[in-house]
Amino acid sequence: MIRFVLRLFSLGVLLAALAFAGAVWWLQQPLPMADSVTESAPLEVTIEPGSSARKVAEALQSAGMSVPSVVLFAWFRASGQSRAIKAGYYEFAPGTTPRSLLDKLVRGEQALRSITLVEGWNLRQVLQAVQSSPDLLPDIQGLSHAEIMARIGYPGVHPEGRFFPDTYRVVKRAPASSVLRAAAQAMEQRLAQAWAQRLPDSPLRSPDEALILASIVEKETSLESDRGRVAGVFNNRLRIGMRLQTDPTVIYGLGEAFDGNLRRIHLQTDNPYNTYTRAGLPPTPIAMPGMASLMAAVRPESTTAMYFVARGDGSSQFSTTLEEHNAAVRRYILQR
Repeated sequence: MIRFVLRLFSLGVLLAALAFAGAVWWLQQPLPMADSVTESAPLEVTIEPGSSARKVAEALQSAGMSVPSVVLFAWFRASGQSRAIKAGYYEFAPGTTPRSLLDKLVRGEQALRSITLVEGWNLRQVLQAVQSSPDLLPDIQGLSHAEIMARIGYPGVHPEGRFFPDTYRVVKRAPASSVLRAAAQAMEQRLAQAWAQRLPDSPLRSPDEALILASIVEKETSLESDRGRVAGVFNNRLRIGMRLQTDPTVIYGLGEAFDGNLRRIHLQTDNPYNTYTRAGLPPTPIAMPGMASLMAAVRPESTTAMYFVARGDGSSQFSTTLEEHNAAVRRYILQR
């Protein structure tokens, strides 16, 4: 009898050892998935907030994981981490094991995507980028600019220039408004940083004016070595009430009517953005400035120059007197 009991016990230990070994082996094997799942088209699944481990297992099976949901549920429960699974949007590529699957769900490693807002873009280009992204949920379609700003927490704020140009990492299928909110918050922070470092004798009276001037600097030059001096010219003009006479503001005022050819009639036709006909800054920014342009606006290069003209190679020719400027125009513009 004792031998029989010992044999049963030994058999039980053996079976338990085999079961344990089998479980260890299974945890390291790639989970089978639908044939449509590939490296470039991974399995996608949304785990809703408050989902139980059983609901998570069912969602994975429905999404294309070819494993009975009861098996996945049993694994989640056996791991002791079933309550630690986080809601979100996930992607799983072929080769995912039960262990790596659960680790990703517990760590909340959601599928991320990048969206880039480029320095010098205007509002129309920004909205087009976020609205056309296949990775974002279109939650701002049909909204007015005022409604968009209210949705992201900036009611009553004019949207032009209010989004910081940068690359933003967001969860796939996040609302488009979340990118705009992050970019607006980033611009608010960068503008505050720049404004805190303004020169004591700056003619700019508020952070908003700094943002407007920075947007003009951004559109006037992309050359790092010229940015501070361009800002210096504009600061000099603002101090004495001289008109800025900058083409980018006129082009912005023309909007989509601008065909790429700036004509004399455009410079002579008055509107709030025509800095040839009106003194001071335009009413709003004309584009998104980067940090370098923000800093140039509030800490411009000290210069006696009052004029500049594009040389045609990306750089500018600076002049102190009108006579020098006219000569530069003849050399770099009229001859060209």
